[in-house]
Amino acid sequence: MSRTHWAAITAVVLALLFAGAATVSSAGGRGDDSAASGTPTADSADAGFARDMSVHHQQAVEMSFVVRDRTKDEEVRRLAYDIANTQANQRGMMLGWLDLWGLPKVEADREPMDWMASGAHGSHGGHQAADGSLMPGMATRADLERLGRASGKQAEIEYLRLMIVHHNGGISMAKGCVELCTVDTEKALAQGMVDAQQSEVRLMVDLLRKRGAEPLA
Repeated sequence: MSRTHWAAITAVVLALLFAGAATVSSAGGRGDDSAASGTPTADSADAGFARDMSVHHQQAVEMSFVVRDRTKDEEVRRLAYDIANTQANQRGMMLGWLDLWGLPKVEADREPMDWMASGAHGSHGGHQAADGSLMPGMATRADLERLGRASGKQAEIEYLRLMIVHHNGGISMAKGCVELCTVDTEKALAQGMVDAQQSEVRLMVDLLRKRGAEPLA
């Protein structure tokens, strides 16, 4: 495994450990005075990021399991496992925060990404992308169908291309939380996502080029 990949995994593990410990601490110290504790509201950036990034992460997990079944290449399978495991754990943490805050995990009447509308990264706020995806970087149904039909080297290329775009979208969202979220543990996790996913993007670009392909424009 490359030094870059180890750095990505280390950054995520540290973020998860810090955020998990701090969450337990804050939950234990809240007592009965939740109103005075600064608990996020349903329309806050903290809640919006937790909801939307949980959906975003779920697709990354699904794509990673697809490619593990479509190739025997150990390098790509190992990367896919790492992404699936990391993002499933982070998703569980964010959904746990929503439970802790007493907030819904899904709000049907709220546009995805509307929490980013007030920040510097707000160009995605409340708008569906032109390609039909709900959030920055998310694969469309056609993308997922193409990945599901591919095998071997072509499946590796499809996965790496889609995941680079997916990570870049996730990085934009995580930077939005770093800017707009108010819960320190969540901001720390978001910054960990930025650092780790930027490192993984560099790794995936290298893996693509080893296969004679380039990232999508």
